[in-house]
This record gives sequence, structure tokens and C-alpha cells, in this order.
Amino acid sequence: MSQTALPQPSAGQFSSPLHFAPKTRGYIPRGLTFLATLIIVIMLAIILGNIAIGGLGTISWEFLSSPPEQGLEAGGILPAIIGTVFLVILMVIMGVPVGVLTAIYLQEYTSPDSKITRIIRIGINNLAGVPSIVFGLFGLGFFIGFIGNGIDSWILQSEQPVWGQPAIIWAALTLALLTLPVVIISTEEALKAIPRDLKDASYALGATKLQTIARVILPQALPGIFTGAILAVSRGAGEVAPIMFTGAAYYLPYLPNDLTDQFMELGYHVYVMATQSPDVEKTLPILYGTVLVLLLLTFLLNLVAVLIRSRIRSRRISA
Repeated sequence: MSQTALPQPSAGQFSSPLHFAPKTRGYIPRGLTFLATLIIVIMLAIILGNIAIGGLGTISWEFLSSPPEQGLEAGGILPAIIGTVFLVILMVIMGVPVGVLTAIYLQEYTSPDSKITRIIRIGINNLAGVPSIVFGLFGLGFFIGFIGNGIDSWILQSEQPVWGQPAIIWAALTLALLTLPVVIISTEEALKAIPRDLKDASYALGATKLQTIARVILPQALPGIFTGAILAVSRGAGEVAPIMFTGAAYYLPYLPNDLTDQFMELGYHVYVMATQSPDVEKTLPILYGTVLVLLLLTFLLNLVAVLIRSRIRSRRISA
């Protein structure tokens, strides 16, 4: 029984299952990527437009400068705005320096193939994949239960909890831990982008490794470091799960003025009004207004960081 040989592709013929005619090879992938991008942009525009339409009528000076009233069914969101700003600033102060130092250690002081480098990278990768609610439970157990209660028992010897209770410092530390992989990876990419010639020239002039890092590497990497800080702010300002157990409060009649105070936060305020409000229809305009303020505040913090980064970059170019 004779068998019919299957036709074999010639040397110049494209053998992939996705076989396009020469004229369409460029148009189809370009069109698919453009379509995917367009879908994302349209979805984002619909979401932002819905929030803007629902929230613009609520935002006023009284809404921004007064506390909630009548069980969150009236009044404003001033304590939540102040609490969110304090939380993000503390998170950046606590998390960014640790992330930058870790990235410098990985890039400048260890071999990429060393055992300790592999262990640290495994830890960073695992940290980036942990769900945010787990960070909240970790903050409750470690920061409040272990460190806070330890300070109260061993140092203050106080029977009333001072540090061993939910507070803005524990919430900021939990968020700093959550955003640490973002800062480390961004800083590492910035350090990798610095030309090797600059380091060699610094060493050739007699500078030590520490002087080279402080005066050559870090100034060059500052824009990338600020990029990591911007990404950390964007994620930290919108996270709710990590602060539910570590410091955020349903309602407080005062603003946080100490590291051991609880605080209101915009994301948690949205969560409370969306899930626990006794009259969802009545609080819906406040809910839209709070979401819009949270987005604007996040954009504002990002804009400040972008302006600082651009100013540093322009000074470096003109120098």
C-alpha cells in the first residue's frame, strides 16, 4: 500500500501555525495589539467617567473639610484624607530606604550566583506573591502582638495597651513591607542602567566603593528610585486589607496626632460605606465622592513624585 507524502515547507516558507501572507504579517499583530490597548483604554475611561459623574456633584469645600456625621450618612471625609496622607508618608519613610539599601547590596556587594543572593531573591519573589490580606494578618500578629505587646510589657511595663494595639505606625510598617518588592526591583533596574564606565572612572580616580556609591551611583539612579517610590505610593494608597487589622478605624472624631493613634483612611472608608452602610442608596453620593477624592489624592502624590524626579533628571542633564 503506497503512502502519499505530505508536502514539506520550503526553506523560505514560514513553518509556524500562524502563517500570514507577507502583506498581512505586519498588520494583523499590530492590529491585535492596538485592539487590546484600545479595550483597556475604553474600560478605564468608562470606570473613571462613571466615578467622575457620580462624585463631582458631591465634592465641595464642606465635604473635604468636615468629619463624617450621622453614622457616615452625612458630613465630609477630612479625617480619612488626613489619615491617608499620613499613612502614605510614613510608609514611604519606612519602606523606601530599606528597599534602596537592599537593592544596592544585591547589585554592588554580592555575587549574582552566591547562595545568600539566591535566598534574598527567593524571599523577594515570595513577598511579591503574598496576598495583601495575609500581610494584614502578619502585621496583626508580628507588629502588634509581638513587638507592640513586647514594648508595653518589657519597656513601659504598662497594663493598658499603648503600642500593643492597632495604630498608624503598624499599618504603615505593614504597607511598607507590602510595597518593598516594588521598590527593590525598580531600584535594581535603575542601578543596572548606570554605565560601567562611570564606576570605573570613579575607581580610577581613587574613590572607594562607598564614595562611588554615594557620589556616582545613587545620584544617577535617583530617577529610577523615585519611580519605585511612585509605584509604592500608588499601591499603598489603595490597599485596604493590610490596614483593616493594623490601624484603620470605622469612625474617629479626631485626627491622628501620634504614632500610636488609630486613623481613618479613604480606601477603608469606601469599603465600610459600600458593605456596612445601613442605607446604601443614601450614602451612594458620599461613596462616589470618596472614591473620586482617593483617586485625585493618589494622582496628586504621584504627580509630586514625578515632578521631583523630573527636576532631578533635568539638573543631572544640565550639570
